[in-house]
Amino acid sequence: MFRALRFAAYVSTVALCSYASAASAADLKVVASFSILADLAKNVGGDRVEIQTLVPVDGDAHVYEPKPVDAVALQKADVVLVNGLGLEGFMSRLIETSGTKAPIVEASRGVKPIKGEEEDHEHGHDHGQEAKAETHEGHHHGAWDPHAWQSVSNGEIYVKNITKAFCEADKAGCQTYTQNSEAYLKKLAQLDKDVKAEIAAIPQSKRTIITTHDAFGYFSKAYGLKFVAPEGISTEAEASAADVAKLVDQVKHDKASAVFMENISNPRLIEQIAKETGLKVGGTLYSDALSAADGPASTYIDMFHHNVKTMKAAILGS
Repeated sequence: MFRALRFAAYVSTVALCSYASAASAADLKVVASFSILADLAKNVGGDRVEIQTLVPVDGDAHVYEPKPVDAVALQKADVVLVNGLGLEGFMSRLIETSGTKAPIVEASRGVKPIKGEEEDHEHGHDHGQEAKAETHEGHHHGAWDPHAWQSVSNGEIYVKNITKAFCEADKAGCQTYTQNSEAYLKKLAQLDKDVKAEIAAIPQSKRTIITTHDAFGYFSKAYGLKFVAPEGISTEAEASAADVAKLVDQVKHDKASAVFMENISNPRLIEQIAKETGLKVGGTLYSDALSAADGPASTYIDMFHHNVKTMKAAILGS
């Protein structure tokens, strides 16, 4: 009797181990270039995906330097997610170095891009080469502002692109990805309404604010706040003394309501501007990266709620 029970337990253990191995083997291995993409991917993929993020939380994708382990991750990946629009200046070389055979999926495909402040000339937005055309060496961003995720409606486009990529890579899981996506898109639609309602409560005369770099152009266009920044769409180039002086003059002219730090940037520049303009630092906004799990912006949805709450509190003094 004891032998039979022991054998049954052994068989059960083997079966469980085999199941665990099969489940692990079935996971879709996804590499996301930065934390915001990783969160969107997690909401689509759920338990069927294993996600590795290159640029960590609170990290700056504009100036990120890849590590050897990143190349290994790409080599093993089934899907590689990038923002596109020239955000990830490190990606093309990393892709080449890794020799990955995974599809490189540009999550911003289909977004209507807006021009970045760093360029004043027009050029076509060729998605054909995706990462190689849009994320090239030297961290140069071209004509387009890459921060498209700062509009929730664009975030919905990202989710649809991710869902399509996962379905193509894992046809057996497509129904799951589609169901997850539909549920998440409903949450994003509500988020978009919430953000519009919150911003509508801010008087038009108080809707000019200052951030470190020009990361909120899509937010501005979608929700009606005006952002001014000493740095352009990339944090790579530091603002000069002339840039800061020009911004201070602009702040006085436009009567900005508050200045904000960003989680990815050194606070000294904003502290200097606050001192020279007499404005109080209103807190920290999450622009290009999420917070750690125990922070206030650990998900895409939480990022928007935190940013809007922080902006409103500083502007209205509540």
